[in-house]
Amino acid sequence: PYDMPQRKRFDTGTIVIRGENNMTIKDLKPGMSATVQTLLGHGALKRRMLDMGITRGTRVVMNKRAPFGDPLIINVRGYTLSLRGEDAESVSVAA
Repeated sequence: PYDMPQRKRFDTGTIVIRGENNMTIKDLKPGMSATVQTLLGHGALKRRMLDMGITRGTRVVMNKRAPFGDPLIINVRGYTLSLRGEDAESVSVAA
């Protein structure tokens, strides 16, 4: 049987299709690291991610999550960064 991919709608109006093998920064557990594959957002969100150094091929490490899961604390290019959960969902990574 064919499983339909999960669909997620961001408030930018973009529909992102996520298969089972695709992960985002939000899916990482504390202590895990991954490499950025693509930025799924567009416009101001994508520009902000690029300005923070989150580009294709960059290694990110999940440090910790806030008690209710938002925001996330990650290490990128040697510095610590705090991301909102919905922004973290817009960055596709591979472990």
